[in-house]
Order: sequence, then C-alpha cells, then structure tokens
Amino acid sequence: MEKRLLIVEDEEKISRFLELELTHEGYRVDKAFDGKEALEMIEDHTYALIILDVMLPKLNGMAVLRRLRKFSNIPVIMLTAKDDTMDKVMGLDSGADDYLTKPFEIEELLARIRVCLKRIKKEVKSNNILTFNQLEINTDMMTVSFNNETINLTKKEYEFLKFLMENKNIVLSRDLILNKVWGYDYYGDTNIVDVYIRYLRSKIDEPFNIKFIHTVRGVGYILKNE
Repeated sequence: MEKRLLIVEDEEKISRFLELELTHEGYRVDKAFDGKEALEMIEDHTYALIILDVMLPKLNGMAVLRRLRKFSNIPVIMLTAKDDTMDKVMGLDSGADDYLTKPFEIEELLARIRVCLKRIKKEVKSNNILTFNQLEINTDMMTVSFNNETINLTKKEYEFLKFLMENKNIVLSRDLILNKVWGYDYYGDTNIVDVYIRYLRSKIDEPFNIKFIHTVRGVGYILKNE
C-alpha cells in the first residue's frame, strides 16, 4: 500500500533531493515550502508522515507542529540546521516523533521513517478503527482505505465519511448531516451535502465498483450494503 508523505522544506535543492529519494523508496510525495502552505495541504490531504523543517517562512516548524497537534496525531520527523539540545527538546515536547539535524545521511532518515511508521502501526488499537466491509477508517491517523488500498480524502470528505460510518445502516437527513459535519453555524449553500456525496462516491463507490452510499429520496442518505 502506497504511503503518502509531506515534505515541508523551503530549500528547493533539499526538498527536491528528498522527493527523489522517497519516491524511489515507493512513497508518494507532496511538498510544501512554507508553514502556511503546509497547514493548508494537511487540511486537504491525508498523510502517513510529515518531514518538517524548523526554519520556515510565514510560519516556522514549531508553530506548524503545535497547530497540527490540536487536530491530528500524524507522525512528524523534524529537520533543523541547529544542533541545539533545547531545540530538540522543544520539538519533542511540542509533539514531534523524531528529530534529525542537518546535514544528515539519507539512509538514516529513511530508517527513521520506517521505524516511525512501524511504531505508529503497532500503537493503533482496534477501537480506533471504523470498518464497513472492506472500507476502513483509522481515526488516530485520519486515514481511509478500501481493501488495504489508501483513499485520499480532503479533511471535510473524511469528516463526512466518518459520520456516515459511525451511523451505518441508519438513514441520515440532509439537515442532520449539515449540522453534524459542517456545524450549526454554517450559512453556505445547503446543497453542499449533495456535492460532497458526489465527491465520496467518485472516490469510493465508483473506483471500487461498489455501492455503499445510497440516496433515500426526500430524506437523505444511508451507508449500507447494496
């Protein structure tokens, strides 16, 4: 199963080097060049691990990590040019899973990535997994898969699918979905529920030739077997 990683590094040469090496190792790689862009990408995509530089424009790595830890336990390996114990302590206290000082050997980074991903996998408990047939959500990692194949969803698509799976085999009205997924203070287009149903079907039902998400005319939607 292909794992998707995010590199957050403002030095173009280092970012490109890491992208090539990680792609060669079989990872799917995205890149961000500043802290603000990184948070936006994390909001929109699901990552198995993040490689995060400390010294970044717009928002530094420590700030990114603190904000990230408010809503996600995605494993993070921090990179820094500073070989300073206090920096490392601060990073680890803020929620980093590992820390590597530049310059570093790529083999060491790859080994740390493997160890980190294995450790996270072992820590996952069964009560943090939502399943519906071959469809699975890991609520700790905020990852979605079908028959062990990763499905990349945006944050809102993930929240919507999670709500459907928590209420599988129950008919959910559009108003209830809107309130629970978008919030009671949402004042946008009420057709947003139907739009996101199409998004989910295009990423789950259609690619895997199944029909899990059903329309109940005049009421709403239900997640059930065909």
